[in-house]
Amino acid sequence: MNNNKQILIADDNSEIREIVKILLESENYEVIEAVDGQDAIDKVTQETDLIILDMMMPNKSGLKACLEIREKTSAPILFLTAKTQDSDKQLAFSSGSDDFLSKPFSYTELVARVKALLRRYYVYRGKEKVEEAEHIAVKDLTIHKDAKSVYIGEKEISLTEIEYQILLLLASKRRKVFSAENIYESVWQQPYFYTCNNTVMVHIRNLRNKLEDDPQHPKYVQTVWGKGYKIE
Repeated sequence: MNNNKQILIADDNSEIREIVKILLESENYEVIEAVDGQDAIDKVTQETDLIILDMMMPNKSGLKACLEIREKTSAPILFLTAKTQDSDKQLAFSSGSDDFLSKPFSYTELVARVKALLRRYYVYRGKEKVEEAEHIAVKDLTIHKDAKSVYIGEKEISLTEIEYQILLLLASKRRKVFSAENIYESVWQQPYFYTCNNTVMVHIRNLRNKLEDDPQHPKYVQTVWGKGYKIE
């Protein structure tokens, strides 16, 4: 899985970049360094498999860089930051990131997060495995599983990996109610804790903002109060 996987680490702290680089190279990843947000944007290519961003950097913050990187690639983005408030996590996820890890971090946890993000990226995007062509239709929304693309009518909707995975999970089992715990453990493939509920909520909101004409009255991803989410 690690062979030829390229990871971009962007942090204005050279010591942290060096630590992360040594750690990831010991796992046989190719590591590219960036010194700030703009440098990260400039160095992201279609060969980049995962991006690790510090939230606060000079020249251009990680949040702003994340938004621009999302226009170039759907590769997973992990924020590695000293900011730990729930509001910081919401900002990170709202900007298009897939995961969030607070400093100081455990080396074991960082490697585990990286491997989990890459595994999901390759399975869901089909970069290592081509699935049989198939599509799911919900009203005028169509999920093309072979191309991993989503359309409403003739318009393609750009989703992050996490948003796509949540939509696919709900649409694959229509009318089934998925709790936040169900969604988190199925999509993130990590143990659920109560604080993860907010993470799921932010991604559901982002998904609705992209799919719905009126996110306050969704016709696709619906809330079942006290239980979770479903697609009819």
